[in-house]
Amino acid sequence: MRKVSELFDLAGKTALVTGGSRGLGLQIAEALGEQGAKLVLVARKQGELDEAVAHLKARGIEASAIAADLQQPASVAPLVDEAMKRLGHIDILVNNAGASWGAPAEDMPLAAWDKVMNLNVRSIFLMSQAVGRASMIPRKYGRIINIASIAGLSGNGPFSMQTIGYNTSKGAVVNFTRTLAGEWGKYGITVNAIAPGFFPSKMTTGILDELGTANIRNKAPLLRIGDDEDLKGTAVLFASDACKHITGQILAVDGGVSAVH
Repeated sequence: MRKVSELFDLAGKTALVTGGSRGLGLQIAEALGEQGAKLVLVARKQGELDEAVAHLKARGIEASAIAADLQQPASVAPLVDEAMKRLGHIDILVNNAGASWGAPAEDMPLAAWDKVMNLNVRSIFLMSQAVGRASMIPRKYGRIINIASIAGLSGNGPFSMQTIGYNTSKGAVVNFTRTLAGEWGKYGITVNAIAPGFFPSKMTTGILDELGTANIRNKAPLLRIGDDEDLKGTAVLFASDACKHITGQILAVDGGVSAVH
């Protein structure tokens, strides 16, 4: 029987992290790398990827990067092929790349709706399908971690955010996670989702400015918003063998907001 520390050890494991160049994706990459996983990061901008890889390597983490636009379906197969060449196989897939768009439902442009849905939902399906076929299903092992949001667990109030596309997409991620977990459990693949609350990031800057950081913080039972450590434990749990009997679950990391609102 393994010790608890061994269950959480990722030495010898490999991970592909989309949206891994900054924000929550980089925090998750740090966590997996600190536990021993070898990483490939994916994002659109090569410069940001280079900075992220340098940051990780300075922490003793083995990492490389591939620039790709996951809004383009044709980019998925070459991306996964290249990641397989570098890693040999893919144990862990973190589907973190995402986008938001703020607009009243009656005014949201179709192009904005499509942008949010294509990146937040379609790319997760395509990445999971490609990695599943290439590595996880043949090897009968895999850990898929989808980044949902507490915005996908409920609607918005009349005086809060106007993010119908984002909320809808993250609700889809929640049920995608449950459905894929049901289908791929027979292959030894676990599929779980993290639903963050408010974390400071490029995506949430406008919302924090509009609603006020103090106002958002004071609605959380823990009276705080997320920081640059708060996703690490959950990410390592879902990526590790400590998760071998956990699948189809959505864990909110939100200071308790979703429990009381």
